[in-house]
Amino acid sequence: MSPANEPRMSKAERTAEAREKARQIREEQLKKDKRNKLLIGWGIVVVVVAILAVVAIIVSSSLRSNAPVADQGPTPANGNAHGGITLLKGSEVAKSDPATVNITDLPEAPASAPATVKAPGAEAEAGKPVKVVLYIDFICPVCKNFEATYNETLTKLRDEGKITVEYRAMGFLDSRSTTNYSSRAANAAACVVNESPEKYSDYVNALFDKQPAEGSAGLSDDELKKMATEVGAKSIDKCVEEKTYRPWVKYTTQEAAVLGVTGTPTVLVDGKQWGKGDSAQTEFPAFVDAAIKAKA
Repeated sequence: MSPANEPRMSKAERTAEAREKARQIREEQLKKDKRNKLLIGWGIVVVVVAILAVVAIIVSSSLRSNAPVADQGPTPANGNAHGGITLLKGSEVAKSDPATVNITDLPEAPASAPATVKAPGAEAEAGKPVKVVLYIDFICPVCKNFEATYNETLTKLRDEGKITVEYRAMGFLDSRSTTNYSSRAANAAACVVNESPEKYSDYVNALFDKQPAEGSAGLSDDELKKMATEVGAKSIDKCVEEKTYRPWVKYTTQEAAVLGVTGTPTVLVDGKQWGKGDSAQTEFPAFVDAAIKAKA
């Protein structure tokens, strides 16, 4: 039968057909809405799980970073009992006998700081090059500025055999980060000098080049490990993870407080503090040069 000859539907039939189509459309829409709700629901679950995972990692990292540090521990190879690592000519580092430090051996810090700091081991022996001792903190912007201003001069004098430069890195500004970055960075530097002493000065430079802002979390342990690899040092992964030299950093920080160190950098040249007392108006290069001439 041709379309022209098909019987026309009645009004009731057309209405019924329209209702059936409307019902089918509604059912299809309901199924679609249900699927969308399920997808949205599962999407929310996935996002929540991801957020919880990230939070767990952050909390875990924070707990590790802020966990109590032992009062007693070893010095790194090439590091002395006062927290010092001494640079000689080029990339050479002074050797030191292995030792153990214990913070309970130190007296309490004085109620008021002395006029100038007098530190053990800060004065060179007779006939030896002038000794420059720097109490530093790797998140300290003034320390970074000091390095940027004077590192070239100090390196030249080291290479000429006129001075040695000893870094005593502290956790002085741990409160200026959310992860005790100062102590973590100092520990990482100690790990480098223990494993690859010839890369220590490069690592110190890298720490200052990539210095994080005060108040931030600072560089992560993974970033500190990666930096060691980037400067050519052997792996320090285990040393960083086990916080091997954190007790040494803790001891150095407390000893510095006992000696009257109240800020970083605190700079000593053959035992005399620069920037205090008679040297307050003397430019640093001139202060060092005077010490060198006094030994000539």
